[in-house]
Amino acid sequence: MSFFGWVSSRSRIMALGLEGRSGTPASARSATEVPPEYAALHRYLNDRYASLVVLTFEQIESLLGFPLPGAARTEGTWWTRADRHTAAWAKAQRTAAPNLPARNVAFERLP
Repeated sequence: MSFFGWVSSRSRIMALGLEGRSGTPASARSATEVPPEYAALHRYLNDRYASLVVLTFEQIESLLGFPLPGAARTEGTWWTRADRHTAAWAKAQRTAAPNLPARNVAFERLP
């Protein structure tokens, strides 16, 4: 299992409350407004303590479980315009700054 597969499965366990915690974790509550297909990315970003998280397109696809659309690889505005998919990082209180030539995205926590 890849690192991101492990993180993704661990996030699901935590979101379902199967770790013996009482109540629902905050990440699961805030993920309710995130489209289901982007929930794993939301949980990953929401659960990071670092104020800056940089992920390659391949790492993001590993978390999502499907390929990013072509526009995500060629249009920087795909990452910044208000759309359903942007809720994954917006609800985690982060902005997205794509670096298309380097094929990665920097997700920075809002102040």
